[in-house]
Amino acid sequence: MAFVVGLTGGIGSGKSAAAEEFARLGAAVVDTDAIAHELTRAGGPAIADLRRALGDEFIDAAGAMDRAKVRALVFADVAARARLESVLHPMIRAESERRIAAADAPYVVHVVPLLVESPDYRRRVARVLVIDCPPPVQAERVRQRSGLAEEEIQRIIGAQIPRQARLAAADDVIDNSGSLAALHKQVRALHERYLQMSRTPA
Repeated sequence: MAFVVGLTGGIGSGKSAAAEEFARLGAAVVDTDAIAHELTRAGGPAIADLRRALGDEFIDAAGAMDRAKVRALVFADVAARARLESVLHPMIRAESERRIAAADAPYVVHVVPLLVESPDYRRRVARVLVIDCPPPVQAERVRQRSGLAEEEIQRIIGAQIPRQARLAAADDVIDNSGSLAALHKQVRALHERYLQMSRTPA
């Protein structure tokens, strides 16, 4: 059975940058956000169920889920959020399980933004790695990459689990308040540790 590290962090914390470096070093990366995008792109396996659950207006002209409309909907409507999750979450879990089982690498980095909030995912991983940075740094990174309004950025950050609760659940922490080089250095050190752990029987 694969040695699995659960990688998590708030929006804009640098999860993708850390995961890319782990992959470059030879880990298998299974990213739930990437799976969600595949499921909800034009012709994706989730589109028919999403159309039934949310309505035609939330599927764009190309046949993909309209992310902006759905994001606005689920922040405003708890019932709609539950319908969205009832479609996507089982499909994401099943696909991530398949990819972990098929991984051909010393260990797996399982990227799950809601790892700490999701007991099912927490049970699947041997260690929890939190990518951490101060909220103002998060907000600035999200602003630069997405162009979202400040109010929406703060609403997204506010809807996520508090930073201290996430850190309290961590086995390992990467401080990503600095440069990309500093992030990579911390990833390399953890990579060596995880290689050792993956070779040691539980």
